Amino acid sequence: MKTLLSCALIAVVFASASRASIKTEEVNYSEGDTKLKGFLAWDDAISGKRPGVLVVHDWWSLNDYARSRAKQLAELGYTAFAVDMYGDGKVADHPKDAGEFAATVMKDPQVALSRLRAAMQVLKSQPTVDPDKIAAIGYCMGGAIVLNAAREGFDLDAVASFHGSLGGLVPIKGPIKAKVLVCHGAADSFIPPEKVEAFKKEMKEADADFKFISYPGAKHGFTNPAADEAHKKFEIDVAYNAEADTESWKELKAFLQAVFPQSGSK
Repeated sequence: MKTLLSCALIAVVFASASRASIKTEEVNYSEGDTKLKGFLAWDDAISGKRPGVLVVHDWWSLNDYARSRAKQLAELGYTAFAVDMYGDGKVADHPKDAGEFAATVMKDPQVALSRLRAAMQVLKSQPTVDPDKIAAIGYCMGGAIVLNAAREGFDLDAVASFHGSLGGLVPIKGPIKAKVLVCHGAADSFIPPEKVEAFKKEMKEADADFKFISYPGAKHGFTNPAADEAHKKFEIDVAYNAEADTESWKELKAFLQAVFPQSGSK
């Protein structure tokens, strides 16, 4: 019993030390005339440069959820930059506002892609980042944006989409450089099966290196614990799925480790 308690205590100490070494910073940057406010996270206990990962938020904006994912990536040994797609760090608390904010960047995909390019430059310029090793992950709207970046031919090593939109994406332009991971909810009512099949067909025809995982019973927003409250409050067909959330994060960790060997092994 004493041995078990000692092991548990050691694990707590190490976990606390790891969390203590995670540093964060609000970063002001811009794209054209648009002022943006991103969120940077890295592990100060790691020396030298490491891969950088962009985190693109869902339609709710760069809120605490997106920041938490950036910190999780920092705990894995990456430098993560949560992107501001709306400008001035605007945060939506109601679907009406979220929809209006999202429309400003999604009605013309090039607007979102330009803002993602600006964020990439910020990330690449960080002293803790190897500018030749960059990935991007996105949630819901952000999932569509990172998939668009891959289809547009962005110089990204890896792209991962979580319950991202699969319809209305930009046409594929030339070879897709990035390896692609798509984590999809099989019960996502926002993405009909024909959109899923059309997406897969396009990616196969483009000879893309992609992996598509569909989680049974998972609805839109399955990685976000706040989805259940949004469903109750606004009657949106979203739901948190703890199993799918855990499994998709494991997939992401393995995916990034495969793309960036000897990185993200914490």
